[in-house]
Amino acid sequence: MLASMYKKLNSVIIKHPKDAFLNQEHLNKEWKRYNYISEPDFSKAEQEYEQFLSILNKHVEKIEYLPATESVGLDSLFAHDPVKFTKKGAIILKSGKKLRQSEAAVYKNFLIEKKIPILGELTGEAVADGGDLVWLDDRTLLIGRGYRTNDEAIEQIKEMTKDLVEECIVVQLPHDQGEDECLHLMSFISIVDDNLAVVYSRLMPVFLRQLLIKRGYQLIEVPDEEYHKLGCNVLALAPRVCVMVFGSSSTKEKLEEAGATVYEYEGNEISYLGTGGPTCLTCPVIRV
Repeated sequence: MLASMYKKLNSVIIKHPKDAFLNQEHLNKEWKRYNYISEPDFSKAEQEYEQFLSILNKHVEKIEYLPATESVGLDSLFAHDPVKFTKKGAIILKSGKKLRQSEAAVYKNFLIEKKIPILGELTGEAVADGGDLVWLDDRTLLIGRGYRTNDEAIEQIKEMTKDLVEECIVVQLPHDQGEDECLHLMSFISIVDDNLAVVYSRLMPVFLRQLLIKRGYQLIEVPDEEYHKLGCNVLALAPRVCVMVFGSSSTKEKLEEAGATVYEYEGNEISYLGTGGPTCLTCPVIRV
């Protein structure tokens, strides 16, 4: 399993837009309810995803696909959020976005069917999204406390990971654009090596920025206009080998200057309109 955001990605779970979006008619009915920026084009979404998949296939040994099911919606495309993997298996989460809460049970059944270990699952009033859990290193877990992840979930996750984690650091997230918009911890930090992170410092608590610098991280600062194009959402396929949505040239250039190899994909339909970049589209299972 894994306790890393940047080591070589060996096994990943994803969901194809044909199984999440289903068809153009379904998108037409649902996009407003799911708070998309505008209605995605189904045909273009499939084309974009194939481009994204071509990058994954070059670097990832094992790719598992979540199935289509009527019990979940458009956001199930973002396979990262319903679970988070640890060295001892998956934690089944429950999204702070009510429209996404049915994804947890579907994911759990999928993991059981694939014989992928499950460490535990959230219960009661606890809600959390995978995008709010970031492994700083294999013994340090950052948890974003915001509209998608509450205090009860944090306590349960701490208890589940107490034998795996030496330090669990709670990061208070800002209100930013409000409860209806998606702001995760991973919205403003992507770790792409043991000492390299892509960040949008405007939303980052001072203590977290100082902690990263103290631990020797070089920070790639994302400019305002590129943050809104998901420029801070960077998926590491291996240390300093990463993928991002096309259109953040300044961030890409800074990454390359830091010695990174950067792949890009057209992501307007599958990423920008639903506010979910490559980290959101993928649920890493094994990194080595």
